[in-house]
Amino acid sequence: MTRTWILPTLFVLCGSAIATGLVFSGSPGEAAALLLLFVLLAGVNSPLIFPRSIGALEAQRRSAVDGRPVVYWRPGCKYCMRLRIRLGRGARQSHWVNIWRDPAGAAAVRSANDGYETVPTVVVRGQPFTNPDPEWVREQLSPSA
Repeated sequence: MTRTWILPTLFVLCGSAIATGLVFSGSPGEAAALLLLFVLLAGVNSPLIFPRSIGALEAQRRSAVDGRPVVYWRPGCKYCMRLRIRLGRGARQSHWVNIWRDPAGAAAVRSANDGYETVPTVVVRGQPFTNPDPEWVREQLSPSA
């Protein structure tokens, strides 16, 4: 769990250190703007922008019942972020599994990607797709899919 917060924490710490230096050099306005930028970067790279993760086994069980895709992801992954942002509100219609928090999820991703933990990996009707186009994933969320 701590690994998911390393990058956001580093963004906040680095931003704080740089902002402190700017305040002492007489530029409090620049310091505030820079700190805000680093806090925003931390937020975007944190697990907070993703829907609540569940375990891989629970996600697979739910997907079998409701037919919704399972999205395997990890914090800090720019492709996962792109998928999440491009799906918008539709992202909550999928079952999200953080592979850094769930060993079974990491194992599922490795088995689908020749031993690599390549994310996002989206499983639709039991078929894995690695780093699919967000528009395609959105189509899989529609009721007619």
